[in-house]
Amino acid sequence: MLTINDLTVRLGGRTILDRASASLPAKSRTGLIGRNGAGKSTLMKAMIGSLEPDEGGIEMPRKTRIGYIAQEAPSGTATPFETVLAADTERAELLAQSETVTDPDRLGDIHERLIAIDAYAAPARAARILIGLGFDEEMQGRPLDSFSGGWKMRVALAALLFSNPDLLLLDEPSNHLDLEATMWLESFLRSYPGQLVVISHERDLLNNVVDHILHLEGGKVTLYPGGYDAFERQRAERAAQLAAAKAAQDAQRAKLQDYIARNSARASTAKQAQSRAKQLARMQPVAAIAEDPSLVFDFPSPADGLRPPLITLDLASVGYRPGEPVLSRLNLRIDPDDRIALLGRNGNGKTTLARLLAAQLQPEDGAMAASAKMRVGYFTQYQVEELDGSDTPLGHMTRVMAGKTPGAVRAQLGRFGFSGARATTEVGKLSGGERARLALALITRDAPHLLILDEPTNHLDVDAREALVQALNGFEGAVLIVSHDRHMLELAADRLVLVDGGTASDFDGNMDDYVAFILGRAANEDVKTAPAKPKDAKLARQEAAKAREAQAALRKSAKDLEAQAAKLSARISAIDRAMFDPASAESALAKLTMGDLAQRRGKLASELESVEAAWMDALEALEAAA
Repeated sequence: MLTINDLTVRLGGRTILDRASASLPAKSRTGLIGRNGAGKSTLMKAMIGSLEPDEGGIEMPRKTRIGYIAQEAPSGTATPFETVLAADTERAELLAQSETVTDPDRLGDIHERLIAIDAYAAPARAARILIGLGFDEEMQGRPLDSFSGGWKMRVALAALLFSNPDLLLLDEPSNHLDLEATMWLESFLRSYPGQLVVISHERDLLNNVVDHILHLEGGKVTLYPGGYDAFERQRAERAAQLAAAKAAQDAQRAKLQDYIARNSARASTAKQAQSRAKQLARMQPVAAIAEDPSLVFDFPSPADGLRPPLITLDLASVGYRPGEPVLSRLNLRIDPDDRIALLGRNGNGKTTLARLLAAQLQPEDGAMAASAKMRVGYFTQYQVEELDGSDTPLGHMTRVMAGKTPGAVRAQLGRFGFSGARATTEVGKLSGGERARLALALITRDAPHLLILDEPTNHLDVDAREALVQALNGFEGAVLIVSHDRHMLELAADRLVLVDGGTASDFDGNMDDYVAFILGRAANEDVKTAPAKPKDAKLARQEAAKAREAQAALRKSAKDLEAQAAKLSARISAIDRAMFDPASAESALAKLTMGDLAQRRGKLASELESVEAAWMDALEALEAAA
């Protein structure tokens, strides 16, 4: 159990956590949520002990192994595979000792411990984690310094997951992941054996992985059972109760004030009026749920509708160097009412395709036709990072809307929550979510016909993401989205395009089908592009069921072989003890001669070699099936 006792933390004179208290059950998987700036990362730093609280504290069982990703990404000449394996420090130390230790007893203890911690299956486990996070075999063998910062953070995440701590703390783990890696991470965390606390704004992860929600608001924490949807229902019920209580109190307050006003001057009722006045003074106001201006998104729809198609690609190729296309054979049509999600792993070309459609890149081959009057609003994270921190939202918008009236500039800012004094606040003082809203306000200033959003949710919390989805659904132009937020894609997109294998094509199916395809539950790979008839879909489900059965059989076989190898190793260790320290040997072995022991050990070693070979074959077959 992890217990938060009256925790108070003050930073820069501001109280972040104010006597916060909660008890997280042992082995629980808890989602830590709250608005941006509420103090979620501060609370997590207090959990790992890197931040000293002003009052109170956090209690957990002694010798709890805590796992947390450091801010610095790993670097150097080591490979991702080597870095992940090195994260299990006990395994690395035991393997090093096994090469130098000569004492038979100590050597036997080392081998027994290696078996107990599943050390010999560690390389396969490390490779599976890296593959799940997007590293193919070639990437696993490259030096860390050849990767970008985002990929290095994936290595850090892989190392943390591999180390298997008792308490796993994750702060926005999907920020550097694509949709495919995010889905794999969900699957991994669902079966995590230890205790988990995760800060996340991914609604699907909070629904599919966690069993408790720890809500941080106003410096206090409240623990709710269930996932995010359950939390939202309970919060809505509480908001309704507060609204009803406030309405009743306001009515009572008005009644008392009316009585006091009518009866204070009359001698016969003055005492009663004074009594009512004291009652009114003692009345504690019920606070209403505050409206949050960061939830405002309102995309202006184009008034001048265009005839379809907006864009047509005909066997187009696009890249960054002549003769080296990233994508080829592109046949794609976008109409004014399309809602498209671009799917595919990072590095497959989603952003390249988005830039082509936004006319930031030109096709090297083939043809691209676009409506001459089409306006495109293109959002990327770079635009958020490139905002001038010393300027204001009003200053930014005034420049890009040169020639427009101050009223029109203010109206566009107001669509995204920047009204009044917020329009003149320095951008450097805005939160990440507010800067993202400003970037969205800037790229939609001329009511685009096509809105292209490349990872728009990275700085938005759960409520803000929901507001963004509602705004997109109210937008009357075409939308193309690249995102790792599956919930948003499910609600805002009705057409899926898979970017894979150097091209892009429509994915036949919905997001559930794509999840099954990515996680290996769809055996027929043609489902990703080929139009399927009803009988083909049925056949795919049957084949997927057979594939699951085959994987279950392989897992059982691998587990049985692992157990068999562990038993054989233990018997060999017992014989080693009998050979080198007869006094500590088992009674049955102590009676055998040295020659009998050596003969028996040889047979067991030969059998162990065969079992381990079969075990590795089973693991490789399971990995291939997955």
